[in-house]
Amino acid sequence: MRNEGLGTRDQLNSTQWRRRVFKPVVWLLCLAPLAYLIYSLSLDLGANPIETVTNFTGIWTLRFIMVTLAVTPLRWLTGINQLVNYRRLVGLFAFFYAALHFIVYIVTTFFIEGFSNFDAPGLVADLTTRPYIIAGFTAFVLMVPLALTSTTGWIRRLGGKNWNLLHRLIYITAMAAVLHYYWKVSVKLVPVNPRNYGILVAILLGWRLWRSVARRRASEA
Repeated sequence: MRNEGLGTRDQLNSTQWRRRVFKPVVWLLCLAPLAYLIYSLSLDLGANPIETVTNFTGIWTLRFIMVTLAVTPLRWLTGINQLVNYRRLVGLFAFFYAALHFIVYIVTTFFIEGFSNFDAPGLVADLTTRPYIIAGFTAFVLMVPLALTSTTGWIRRLGGKNWNLLHRLIYITAMAAVLHYYWKVSVKLVPVNPRNYGILVAILLGWRLWRSVARRRASEA
């Protein structure tokens, strides 16, 4: 019994040590794009710096959404359950970059003559008539409840089952974000082929669906 207790204690110490090491690393990796963007602001961003910043924050939002979706399949493949500990952190950074993306769009498009003159009709027109704006705004709105309920306290309030059900909105968010990016290609120049992200989302969501169906069939058998 004493040996079993020592083994459990060693496992806990190992887990705590990994968290202390890897969590700062994950933070630094997530903040690296922001640091690069701030550094780039002091350099020449080309003929249209606003478009460059908008594209940069949008692409990194999409990348962080992809990483968030990839955590669970990576856990299945590697058996490293501790990866789940970083999924919420990466998801919050996805929302952070999405918020930056949205703020840049609002400020540079609808506050053209200063902050005292907000073009509300123009914003409403964009959100109701331009397909790629509608898709992007849908993705952003769906990320809000995911970010607000990302804490342990909200998991307790909602219950694990309801919390997991709510956070499946990330699937719709990912599809809307890819659609936003795909439609944007037809009206503006973007640096990365959106089909790459579309294929990745299809693989990640298809894998989840296949695993769910396989487990259901196994339980029925």
